[in-house]
Amino acid sequence: MTTEATLVALLVLAIAGGLFYYIFREEPMGPLPEFRKQWRRLLRKQVTFYKTLDRKQKKRFQQRMRYFFQRVTITGVDTEVTELDRVLVAASGLIPTFGFENWNQYPKLREVLLYKTTFNKDTFATEGKGRNIAGMVGGGYMNGKLLLSQQALRRGFANSGRDNTGIHEFTHLLDKADGETDGIPDYFLDNQYLIPWVEMMRGEMEAIERGGSDIDNYATTNKAEFFAVAAEYFFNRPAAFAQKHPRLFALMERIFHQDLDNDGGVGTVDHQDPIAKA
Repeated sequence: MTTEATLVALLVLAIAGGLFYYIFREEPMGPLPEFRKQWRRLLRKQVTFYKTLDRKQKKRFQQRMRYFFQRVTITGVDTEVTELDRVLVAASGLIPTFGFENWNQYPKLREVLLYKTTFNKDTFATEGKGRNIAGMVGGGYMNGKLLLSQQALRRGFANSGRDNTGIHEFTHLLDKADGETDGIPDYFLDNQYLIPWVEMMRGEMEAIERGGSDIDNYATTNKAEFFAVAAEYFFNRPAAFAQKHPRLFALMERIFHQDLDNDGGVGTVDHQDPIAKA
């Protein structure tokens, strides 16, 4: 190789290396925000999950909220982002990860786009036909973004039902942690429970189709949607979920590493392990 060719090759490698660094570098984070008293008031009023925590756990939730806001920007699309919206977006992300010591399981998330109402999946338009999307995880040029309907976000925390769009979409992000959004959270669930989880999903999806389950029928779309829909119910109405779906509830406690029925054990219902008994 001539000297000139060597220099050209080195130049190409330098440019490629610089481009690689630019694409995959860790983006600098802003300053850690102070926790605002208004956030605490809104959490107490609007977020049932937060209200059930003891004093120490509430402090931990508040600290994690600060780190969430340090990493994630919330941007309104033709709507104003209020402090309530910011608190509910953060709560949507923190609730599913609260049982993890390494709480930040959304390393690629940098921005949440908040639309006033539902939007079109392909054009993201908020007017016209095909506006049936209340939330989605961005892909392609929208990678690193999560899209939510402001109305759906607020409704998920305001009602006492089984649906919660914010938790639904952040559960999809958790599901994606192992590289695939497939409803099989093998990144979080011990191997011994993976087969029971897959079998339980299949059985419950069949029960929904027969009309024999109170889980929303959108869960039958695919396994990824089943996981996200079940998570909405699990976190919004844990007592009812544990009563009607004890085995599924026990596995979801293990997935999220949380004792949501406060019986002193993760993966138990009324101090019993319904998976071991089966």
